[in-house]
Amino acid sequence: METAVAGNERNVVELAVFVIYLLCMIGIGVYFFVRSRNGGEKEYFLGGRKMGAWVSALSAGASDMSAWVLMGLPTSVFALGLGQTWIAIGLAIGYAISWILEAPRLRAFSIAADDAITIPQYLTKRFRSGSYSLQVVCAVIFLVAYTIYAASSIKAAGTLFHTVLGVDATAAMYIAAAIIVSYTFLGGFSAVCWTDFFQGMLMLGALLISPIFAATQLSGNTEAITAQTPGFFTLFTSWQDVLSGLGWGLGYFGMPHIIIRFMSVESQRSLKKSAKIGIAWTTLILLFAVLVGIVGRLYLGNPDDRIVNDSLVFITMVRRLFPALLSGILLSAILAAAMSTADSQLLSAASAFSSDVYKPLIRKNKASDKEMLWMGRLVVLAVAVVALIIAANPNADTIMGLVSNAWGVFGAAFGPAILLSLFWKRFNFQGAITGIVVGAAVDILWLAFLKGTGVYEIVPGFLAGLMAAVAVSLLTPAPSAEVEALFDRGLKEMNK
Repeated sequence: METAVAGNERNVVELAVFVIYLLCMIGIGVYFFVRSRNGGEKEYFLGGRKMGAWVSALSAGASDMSAWVLMGLPTSVFALGLGQTWIAIGLAIGYAISWILEAPRLRAFSIAADDAITIPQYLTKRFRSGSYSLQVVCAVIFLVAYTIYAASSIKAAGTLFHTVLGVDATAAMYIAAAIIVSYTFLGGFSAVCWTDFFQGMLMLGALLISPIFAATQLSGNTEAITAQTPGFFTLFTSWQDVLSGLGWGLGYFGMPHIIIRFMSVESQRSLKKSAKIGIAWTTLILLFAVLVGIVGRLYLGNPDDRIVNDSLVFITMVRRLFPALLSGILLSAILAAAMSTADSQLLSAASAFSSDVYKPLIRKNKASDKEMLWMGRLVVLAVAVVALIIAANPNADTIMGLVSNAWGVFGAAFGPAILLSLFWKRFNFQGAITGIVVGAAVDILWLAFLKGTGVYEIVPGFLAGLMAAVAVSLLTPAPSAEVEALFDRGLKEMNK
């Protein structure tokens, strides 16, 4: 009886913390809605290119590190061992390279390309194409992949509420989706970046505190764990694990909701500061996510089916270690992770459809700023509804599975095209659209038919997209003088 009462008291305190946290996020959305309600398309989708170094860096990181970094990755390490660490290593390397090499050029080239505010828009304007085919192809991939990606975040939020508070998981998903949509719907890019900034700080704090405190309470022994899971402490498990783990890093070069932050930074000088902050933050996040898995195994013991199936290592460890108020704050980091990624995905999907399909093709460039704002908000709502349906499906994949599927499509489709557009003057429109289509197709086909090889589909998809883009560019006419001049302007803009 006393245990039940104590459990109810814990639930009430944790619920109160969650409610306060969620109200703060909605408040940010309302603030930016009031502040920028007379702004236009550029303000809603790119924050007017006014983001400072800290906000840009933590927003990029938080929009990347969804709930999988607190739930999926630690549980993979917890269940399978150090071989899963290659995912974190690959991500850390890819993220650093994207900030150092890709970010300065993408910001500069997007300005040179008539101040493009979305990735599809940038690619189309970069080649001075009168065709909207590239924008349409990009928008379709965006809508499909982002819906799946957002579903993983909504599912994570539902799992959190169900595990901690006993709330029906489906009902919890509806509540989480409604809150995410509300501040994204109202405040646009600025609201998303500022909520991501605060959520990024919370995620880092939670991942720093939990494994360190748990390590002081350890009573498990490594011999028992090794007997239960041979090779748990072995880093080099198989070439497939190493290749697939490092392959995760390729995703950063084509992840629209992350690299759009590069375009939003206020200056090239701020971009350099953002790179240092962002790389440091992400490295720490990944390091401590792995430590949660290792320390969690030592602290909680051998794998429990429920912990593994529902990705509950972090949640279980935090609730056993800390009193209700502190556990509520730390578990809010899962909400932060889920929301900081879902909001960015919803906004990117909305910008792709509104700016790259609705405005040029449906409205023939006659849509007013106010109309574009409301169209973007309606797409946010529509994508959220479909993502919610996927997340609530009992047959849906795990949180980590949904993320890996979407991550692979984006990286394979857009990574080669964006990198080539920034570094190869001979690259042309035909090569770009071919690379995007081939990369996405090979990624999806590999997932459907060759998943059993143990190689993550982003690796063959990225390589196929890269080779197709280069081959078609060389087999078709060189870019026009106007396109080559744009490339040169991008380089000059980068050096300002």
